[in-house]
Amino acid sequence: MSWDNFLEFIRRMAIKIILPIRTKRVELMSNLRLSIMFRISLGYLKLLLTHGIILIFGIFLIYMYAEKEDFSDMATDIITSISESEGSIYINPYYMQNLSMMIALKDTEEEVYNDIAYRPTSDKAFFHGIHFDRKSDNHILVVNEDREFLVGNTSYRATFQYDLTGSYQRFLSMLWKLIILYMVIVFFIIRKGRKDDEKLFEPLSIMSATANRLTAHNLHSERLNIAGTQNELKDLAKVINEMLDRIETSYESQKQFVSDASHELRTPIAVIQGYANMLDRWGSTNEEVLDESIEAIQNESRAMQDLVEKLLFLSRHDKKTLKLIKKRFNMKPMIEDMIKETGLVAVGRVINSPILEDVTVYGDKQALKQAIRIFIDNAVKYSKDGDEITILCKNRDGDCVITVQDTGLGMTRYDVEHIFDRFYRSDHARSNNISGHGLGLSLAKLIILAHIGKIKVRSQFTKGTSFIITIPNRRF
Repeated sequence: MSWDNFLEFIRRMAIKIILPIRTKRVELMSNLRLSIMFRISLGYLKLLLTHGIILIFGIFLIYMYAEKEDFSDMATDIITSISESEGSIYINPYYMQNLSMMIALKDTEEEVYNDIAYRPTSDKAFFHGIHFDRKSDNHILVVNEDREFLVGNTSYRATFQYDLTGSYQRFLSMLWKLIILYMVIVFFIIRKGRKDDEKLFEPLSIMSATANRLTAHNLHSERLNIAGTQNELKDLAKVINEMLDRIETSYESQKQFVSDASHELRTPIAVIQGYANMLDRWGSTNEEVLDESIEAIQNESRAMQDLVEKLLFLSRHDKKTLKLIKKRFNMKPMIEDMIKETGLVAVGRVINSPILEDVTVYGDKQALKQAIRIFIDNAVKYSKDGDEITILCKNRDGDCVITVQDTGLGMTRYDVEHIFDRFYRSDHARSNNISGHGLGLSLAKLIILAHIGKIKVRSQFTKGTSFIITIPNRRF
């Protein structure tokens, strides 16, 4: 079997055996409802146990290395004593505890001393340079080390054997004490860590309780408390509070929207209902009442239809379902047609159009016509007979700039800041009985912004208003 085939075999076995086990484990863990604190504690416990094993193993290596260094120092002392004795080899019995050696001439390999292979009884045997006791297996950890040294002009090679069995057994006798001590430490760490986790997650419990109390009635007053919190939970609470602010703003906007729409619909409905009652009483006998009622009902119906269409347009925009069919077209002919239509409707106004330039735009023709019509209708609505309305269409470096200017009622600074708000109507418009729903400019703004356009407003109260609409050139 080649190496690639072997790897493929291992991969298939892993897919058949390991993956099902892992899938079962994930499925089992997903069915268990474990708290975050328990998971954190379990993670800490796994880390402490695994790192505890590594720690104890590291202590073992350090301890055995220190014992080996002690034997190595003994070997150095032996070599020093032999070198200073000028050839006579005398071994101090003190050094021979758990240390054996063999000394031979370097050139001839002739042994001059050897107690490594010494076998005083038949119960002991020499096996690969390590003492091996057949009965008790006492020598289980022996380390060899080779040294070379000079005595006078003669070179020697020494092989030392360090029997670390005693050190190994002493460490094993201490091991269970270390394990007990470490488990006690782990217990106190987990206990202290759990208390810290409870304190750490206390803000989450408070957040959960606060969120559970939230309703439409207290949305404006209930917020998560972030005082005293200085970690990531503070950022979370801050983000949630900001989200609640946006929800409250949206909720209040929807409430205001419904209230304003209901108010705008209430008037035409009341008018229609009043004329219907009048028709029911006198319409069949009084032709004047009949004609007046029919005309009023038709006017109010058209007003309601216009309002409903604007509401539907705004609703589609809010739901991101508004679709614009864009294509390239020349804006000048469309503006010329709208000027003619305005001249027919607003007979008493002076319509000026000194500059009408050809300019190609990329957009939805009907939507743009609807938006510009709103600006022109407003100019007619908020002006009186004899006032001038100026409509311009300019080509400015490829961009289309349309200006609708009037010398009518004008607006205050406060009005300019709010004219694009839905259902907003100025007090001056209401006091002058100027009809409208306050939705036209909101709708026009959405259309212009959908074409990446800009609207600039200039107005002076009692002097007139100018709307400057810029639709940028889209190049492909």
